[in-house]
Amino acid sequence: MNTTIYDVAREAGVSMATVSRVVNGNPNVKPSTRKKVLEAIERLGYRPNAVARGLASKKTTTVGVIIPDISSIFFAELARGIEDIATMYKYNIILCNSDQNKEKEIHLLNTLLGKQVDGIVFMGGKITEEHVEEFKRASVPIVLAATVDEQNETPSVNIDYEHAIYDAIKSFIDKGHKKIAMISGPFEDPINSTKKFQGYRKALEEAGLEVEDQYVAVGDYTYDSGLEAMEAFLQLGDKPTAVFAATDEMALGAVHGAQDNGYTVPGDVEVMGFDNTRLATMIRPTLSTVVQPMYDIGAVAMRLLTKYMNKESVEDKTVILPHRIEYRNSTK
Repeated sequence: MNTTIYDVAREAGVSMATVSRVVNGNPNVKPSTRKKVLEAIERLGYRPNAVARGLASKKTTTVGVIIPDISSIFFAELARGIEDIATMYKYNIILCNSDQNKEKEIHLLNTLLGKQVDGIVFMGGKITEEHVEEFKRASVPIVLAATVDEQNETPSVNIDYEHAIYDAIKSFIDKGHKKIAMISGPFEDPINSTKKFQGYRKALEEAGLEVEDQYVAVGDYTYDSGLEAMEAFLQLGDKPTAVFAATDEMALGAVHGAQDNGYTVPGDVEVMGFDNTRLATMIRPTLSTVVQPMYDIGAVAMRLLTKYMNKESVEDKTVILPHRIEYRNSTK
């Protein structure tokens, strides 16, 4: 049978209230008594019931994390940042995979709330009105990570995606490129449609270049979609000389698509990615990419959540972290 708090109290010769104070770190216990209780806990192998403690304190010290794809390097790095800060503040994590499916996201949200988590970090694609309503109804704080709420009602941590892509495209323009293609992620996600694509458009228009449909492909963040997009670009009569991909994984597909068709990177076509995942240094040539500080986004999102959970003051609920471009060998 499981050892109970009553067994520890009897073994140590103290009250159950004293054992509870020791377990919960209450300083109002004499050192000699604390030592006696801890020795009894060790002898009996007692493990406090986290659920019971949560019911008593109305806190479970548990945080829910909803991410689109556990297998993704991008989201794994974000989750690592969340986990490290959660551990620092003594919170446990329940990690959920949503497949970026709205119905599953809403279901997971309510499942976590049913498990009495103290807060939730949410990463997804398009934040709909239904999402926002669910966030509002939630009894605990919710923070978005690498996810944009166009209504700006939910606390969030991101980079300036439009400016980041503008900088990337402008770097191509400054080197004399006029035929610049983009492999975007799905336009249902506002980060792609109203942020990244607008950065692409803005840079071209400022340089007096037109946005041509033939130079815009919509992928699904995967290697295969980058490969297919590059192969389509290379079949054009007027081939692009530079390609920007909205994720590193699609950029890898683009590089291999060029090489498979007898073109060199960066000799015939320059390629740049986005995220600066480990993939960027695994490919040859190594990949130039926009650095999105994934670990930092996760860490800052978790720290912001702890402020809300502990009712600390929050100066700005919308946090924008800096970006930069890491130039490697896929560009000249």
